[in-house]
Amino acid sequence: MSQQTVYAALGVRGYEHRSIRLGEGSVVVRLRVKDENVCCPGCGSREVARRGCEVREFRAPPIGNRAVSLLIDVPRVQCHACGTVRQVQLAGMAERHRCTRSFVRYVLELRQRMTIRDLAIQLGVSEWLVRTIEKEYLLKHFAKPRLKETTQIAIDELSIGGGHRYLTIVMDLDSGAILHVGEGKGAKALDPFWRRLKSSRAKIEAVAMDMSAAPERNTVIFAVTEHLPEAVIVFDKFHVVKLMNHKLSDLRRELYREASDRLDKDVLKGTRWLLMKNPDHLDDERDEPARLAEALELNQPLATAYYLKEDLRQLWSQKSKAAARRFLDRWIGRAQSSGIRILQQLAKTLAAHRRGLLAWYEHPISTGRLEGINHKVRTLQRNAYGFRDRTDFRLKLHALHTTRYALIG
Repeated sequence: MSQQTVYAALGVRGYEHRSIRLGEGSVVVRLRVKDENVCCPGCGSREVARRGCEVREFRAPPIGNRAVSLLIDVPRVQCHACGTVRQVQLAGMAERHRCTRSFVRYVLELRQRMTIRDLAIQLGVSEWLVRTIEKEYLLKHFAKPRLKETTQIAIDELSIGGGHRYLTIVMDLDSGAILHVGEGKGAKALDPFWRRLKSSRAKIEAVAMDMSAAPERNTVIFAVTEHLPEAVIVFDKFHVVKLMNHKLSDLRRELYREASDRLDKDVLKGTRWLLMKNPDHLDDERDEPARLAEALELNQPLATAYYLKEDLRQLWSQKSKAAARRFLDRWIGRAQSSGIRILQQLAKTLAAHRRGLLAWYEHPISTGRLEGINHKVRTLQRNAYGFRDRTDFRLKLHALHTTRYALIG
């Protein structure tokens, strides 16, 4: 077998073929290191004397449905230059595993489409080897995400598992890479990120986040204000509309409890999702527009809240920031004068967060991309049936932006 054939079939260079043996479902290839590649593994000198030889076995990518093993005669040499006595380094072999680098690449490629257990069975190796190969790759490429070029980030809190367990995730909005995964929620979960960010000397211009309560000391908004005083905070517009939908749902629930007439109750019943839907998405075949119109006609407070909800969507479609400011002030005034307690509470909240709402016109960013990652995180958890190794879980989160789907468990 020529050197070109050895490389084409096995993906290794610098060896001479000695023999090949076909077994039941396997191929065993015997190789030896070429004389011109024998040198001191310490200093690289070729002035060496051979001090024996040891046969070692390595896994290579399969050929067809046959597993391939390489038996390599590894010489032991004594260096005349530095005096060390060691085995020579083998070209094309993984550093810490008895397999070739091409086998490592093969495992990583299949790992995107197969579970750890299925891949181990398919290749006839241990699950530990598959898991270790993947973890070493993730550590090498994703353990320390680059922060220096980051200018815009999004921060969100993600609930995982039961028992009120949370992760605080920071994403680079330009690359889509997860920059930090913090345990728990609140300001403390971001402490390691601030230390890394300071050492990287990155200049963060804007931060997208969900609108929260007043900036108390343990909240994310307080931490961002403290550590990034020059960055612009932009409250996520979809979260604001979602908050309005929740208020509208609460109002409908209150009105349903207070309704004394059975007819009014029947009209309000089942209208929750109709109130939250975009009017363009109402289904004519299910008579949804008519049902919604009937509910609004019979209940003036509900109609007021619904139309204010629809008007609020227009806050982010004004011609300029000044026009948006005037629109928001008018909306807050209408909500406060409506006499509806829930709307008055929301108006107070929006007034307190006016700057972050209007900042969208300077930096039109949101946490929407991070919400997509959150869906991948849940898919990753579901596929893996949970993670015992939290480091492995974090590494896979850092690598999520490189794949269109969650890594299989």
